[in-house]
Amino acid sequence: MNKAVVLGCNYYIGLSIIRCLGREGVDVVACDYDFKDSYGAKSTYIREFLQVANFNENEQQTLSDLIEYGKHQAEKPVLLPSHDKYVEFIDRYYDELEEYYLISQAKGLNSQLLDKWVLHDIAHQHGVRVPATIHSQDEQLFERVVNELGFPCIIKPFDTVVFTKIFRNKVFICHNEDELKSGIQKAKENNIDVFVQEIIPGFDDCMLTYDFHIDRTGKTSHYMTAQKQRQWPINFGASVFTIQKYNQKLVDISKPFLEAIGYRGFGEIEFKQHDKTGEIYLIEINARTTNFNHMIYKVGLNMPYIAYLDLTGQLKESDYKYIDYNTNYAFIYGFEDVVAIWHYWKTGQVGLLKSLKISFSKKWAPAIFSISDIRPWLFFNQKLLGKVVNKMFRRK
Repeated sequence: MNKAVVLGCNYYIGLSIIRCLGREGVDVVACDYDFKDSYGAKSTYIREFLQVANFNENEQQTLSDLIEYGKHQAEKPVLLPSHDKYVEFIDRYYDELEEYYLISQAKGLNSQLLDKWVLHDIAHQHGVRVPATIHSQDEQLFERVVNELGFPCIIKPFDTVVFTKIFRNKVFICHNEDELKSGIQKAKENNIDVFVQEIIPGFDDCMLTYDFHIDRTGKTSHYMTAQKQRQWPINFGASVFTIQKYNQKLVDISKPFLEAIGYRGFGEIEFKQHDKTGEIYLIEINARTTNFNHMIYKVGLNMPYIAYLDLTGQLKESDYKYIDYNTNYAFIYGFEDVVAIWHYWKTGQVGLLKSLKISFSKKWAPAIFSISDIRPWLFFNQKLLGKVVNKMFRRK
């Protein structure tokens, strides 16, 4: 039986992949450079640990460690990334890794889709609407921003991974020309290429997603759609409370687009719907397992296992499934969701009672908590409590 090697288990995405595979009886190998402080590594579904070199310090050694492991397996393991940096790593060393592993993503494509500028070009070529965008090196940048985009606008990176690591944010929000100049200068000082983009009008619940799997033949085998309710950081952050909600328009846009560009495996397109015109704009593609994978699992689509079956030649057309109805499930990342609710209220965007009403009207799919696999949740809260206590003593 093919093992499944999960790249990265120090976050709930990796934990979700581990659980999705382990519950189906797959031999799950947790792969990371540090297991001591990783709550995902506490899962009962892990059969084996593979410690590799620190990816951020020596990716050549990480590659060697993976190849050495693959050489000693009777069957090629399935290789599943839990983060954008691992997606890019697989693309960089695709040929070397493919010799010893089964890989879901199409060679070279996913890295292109993670580059926001390239993604916009691809979307334009296929008639998919995207927000108006201007390169930061445009000679008439400031004049064009005023005339074409207006304020507020946002500064976005070509490579989100590096930008987020440095600034702990996905974008810079600019309300005037001074903030625009300051943001571009910060990016320049850190050698990060950025562009300026219009903000599509609409609250956070105008953020919509299409989550999918495309099989090895290029046919969409599974999909569902969702609607964000809350993000952290608020307005321009990651999902902390998202509901599954069927939207045929997203299917009509996404399915032919993804099949046309040659996508393979699972992923997610994130859109924003203009709150006045109703037009839908492509914002980004997550070319990997997504934040609310546990909700996708709860509604009946086990995406990591689907990819595993596809790569090992076990996925049948009779297994294909589309969630074209509402299930009343919601993803929740409890800790950050509480922080987000507070900030929505504090900024006057959403009242506390309204937030709580939305929360308790849905069936929850928690990011970390699982009664059948409780140790990761206990370890996470132990670490969180330790951080809170340390912060209190530092203040004193």
